Amino acid sequence: MTDSTAGGRVIQTRWAELVVGLLFVLAGAVVVIDSYRVGVSWGDDGPKAGYFPHYIGYLLAFSGAFVAVQTLIRWRQRAGEVFVSLEALMPVLQVLVPTILYVVGVATIGIYVSSALYIALFMIWQGKFRWWLAALVAIGVPVALFLLFEVWFLIPLPKGPLEHLLGY
Repeated sequence: MTDSTAGGRVIQTRWAELVVGLLFVLAGAVVVIDSYRVGVSWGDDGPKAGYFPHYIGYLLAFSGAFVAVQTLIRWRQRAGEVFVSLEALMPVLQVLVPTILYVVGVATIGIYVSSALYIALFMIWQGKFRWWLAALVAIGVPVALFLLFEVWFLIPLPKGPLEHLLGY
């Protein structure tokens, strides 16, 4: 998947295309399978909830398979093409990995605590802000969002143990 070219490690285009194609096949399969759960036929009042997603899932899977097969057919021709160097990919990963952790945090400890941690860590780590300013913003933004959504608009957002402890 990686190669050493011009002194740096790189990800070749053919590997990127193959992985993305296969991920689209997987996503399409998930959509097709789940659409059967909610119904893919026509009901008395029109199409059931899974009717259109069912066909979209097939399109996704077919498109991904097409890309993967085309990549495999041209595998040797695309041998030297560089998609990205690992050096250029690092700034992307420095944002992607914490964002994935944030999404996992929302599901486990709630959106407000996750947001506070995410904002504070990014302000200190990437923005080089002072800790007290990061703490002020990291607490202020989730509190403002809590008041806006939970209190004024009455729209519940994902909560974790802390909010349950406080009675929400």
